[in-house]
Amino acid sequence: MANTGTKDVSYEELKALVGKSPNLILIDVRSEEEVAKGHIPGCTNIPLDTVETAFTMNPDEFKAKYGIKKPQLDAPELVFSCQTGRRSGLAISKVQQLGYVTARNYTGGYSEWSKKEGK
Repeated sequence: MANTGTKDVSYEELKALVGKSPNLILIDVRSEEEVAKGHIPGCTNIPLDTVETAFTMNPDEFKAKYGIKKPQLDAPELVFSCQTGRRSGLAISKVQQLGYVTARNYTGGYSEWSKKEGK
């Protein structure tokens, strides 16, 4: 079962969206501890083991818990990231089963982001 529908996002593409695109919804699926040590600006932390629960919540619960509007199923710029792209790939598999067909993976993850940003 290949991720045929998953489009990867490069560092350059994500960099162009961060802080500029009002549509960008960036979900970091690392643990809270990892995110506390450093993250991509504007990301929302939803740890991998809670992704399925989060994306099945009703919109009011989602907003109350995560502080952002729950993404639409066809959200144009729904991007998942983690440290190296593996966990975000797993998260995307889960949300695609829930109907989030446009979810994309920033495969470079925070590892690449922090290198390129010189953090």
